[in-house]
Amino acid sequence: MIRKALSLLLAAALCLCLLPGALAEAAKPEYAEITVEVFDRGTDGGKTDPTNNFYTDWIKKKVLEDENIGVTFVAVSRWEETEQLNNLMAAGTAPDISFTYSGELITNYSQQGGVVDLTPYIESGVLDDLKAFLGADLAKPGSDFIYRNQINETGATYSIPARRMNVAQNNTFIRKDWLDKLGLPIPTTTEEYVEALRQFKAQDPGGVGLDKVIPFTMTNDVRWRASTILDSFIDPELSDRDRWVNTIADRYFLLPNYKEGFRLLNQLYNEGLIDPEFALYKDDTPSDNLIKSGVVGSFIHNWDQPYRDTPGLLRDLQINVPEAEIVAIDPFVNSAGQTAKGLYDAAGLNFFVPIFSKAPEAALRYANWLSRVENRYYLQIGEEGVTHVLENGIPRLISAEGPQIMNSAQNIDYTFGINGLDTGNPETYVQALASSYTVDPQLIVDAYELAMKDGRPSIVVPGVEILSAGPVNQTLVDKGLTLMARAVTAKPEEFDATWDADIADWLAAGAQEVLDERAEKYIAPSAE
Repeated sequence: MIRKALSLLLAAALCLCLLPGALAEAAKPEYAEITVEVFDRGTDGGKTDPTNNFYTDWIKKKVLEDENIGVTFVAVSRWEETEQLNNLMAAGTAPDISFTYSGELITNYSQQGGVVDLTPYIESGVLDDLKAFLGADLAKPGSDFIYRNQINETGATYSIPARRMNVAQNNTFIRKDWLDKLGLPIPTTTEEYVEALRQFKAQDPGGVGLDKVIPFTMTNDVRWRASTILDSFIDPELSDRDRWVNTIADRYFLLPNYKEGFRLLNQLYNEGLIDPEFALYKDDTPSDNLIKSGVVGSFIHNWDQPYRDTPGLLRDLQINVPEAEIVAIDPFVNSAGQTAKGLYDAAGLNFFVPIFSKAPEAALRYANWLSRVENRYYLQIGEEGVTHVLENGIPRLISAEGPQIMNSAQNIDYTFGINGLDTGNPETYVQALASSYTVDPQLIVDAYELAMKDGRPSIVVPGVEILSAGPVNQTLVDKGLTLMARAVTAKPEEFDATWDADIADWLAAGAQEVLDERAEKYIAPSAE
């Protein structure tokens, strides 16, 4: 009897051990600690410490419960990302999960043996959730998106890109209330746009003082903050090959006729229509503050920039000027009659694991954990009633204050595997997108449609590694900033000489070597 009772107890104990929860507990990996990069965008506008806030606490608690991983966040300035990453990599202290938008930077690190090859981890199943989320690569038929950055020659994968849900890139914005006061229409041509800037300068429709009016503001990153103007000058008949080969360090300086776009900027600057201090602005903050103060008539930026809660351009402007309106416009017509503008590739930010990481598998398990819908979705929309409300099943983001404020749109600085809101339904995407802002949804719909109109998708040549680019990339970026500032601010009669001399210097600094290698390797993908 006793023996039978003991047998029953042992059987019951065995059954308990086989319960799913007990199995999960037994299968939980050994505890590991990792560090994870997060962009630091400053704390203006109520933003929180990016390494220690409501969302970092949520991540730390849940990933510890789910994966037995302890996470410490490491801040890297969004505006000095390359320099700071270089310093961290050189010191051997870069986070276990590091990321950057610069593929050339990662190439440089991998050439020096500084990056973990992720292919074995992908093939072993560590990243299966992320692989499923990223899906197929439309730019590389027959391949999974997780392999987008895999090197054709070696099969090594040194980084994995985020999936962009929204490929809209840039827009031009203007103070509609200023146009209305002057009786001017929405500009639909380059000439009408320039004339509007001239009238802003001459008539001060905002009443801020003629000596304070800034018709157009930008930063020292001119190729971005004047992109729609500059892109309209690029030859629309240029082949994909010539466009790809001549794009060096993500700069279009060598594309035919791009120089003429800078000639127009030079003209505007010399007419006093461009912020005279732009070359001193190394990030958006000074320009943002001018826009918010009410002295700026127009600017170019991310397709939705004025409508984002951070930095809150329209919101804060309307505190100072209640009747102010900022609308997206699309005036820059190219020689083919299109308002051509760039679109993002589906691949966004790239994450990688430094070779000196003490816990590479745990780092990748974290990336995989983050890709699961219950985790990324919560981080994107937060808590119902606090950071979003549901309308017909579609989340509409609302402005949060205090601990649950999001430092970046949809918390993209934490959900590094995805750029943009994921609704799971393409048919409701634009509606959901518009509902996720705290401004009039029609402003978002209009801005999105203009940003996509005549959009030119990025040219993708998967699997090609440009070895010459990494060592000179930062030099070319730095010299490019100087080149652009000098081109805009030169005396009109000195523009050509200034441009030509600086382009020659840029080529000599390494761009020519990169150009030659790109020309040689363009056809490599077709050999698969």
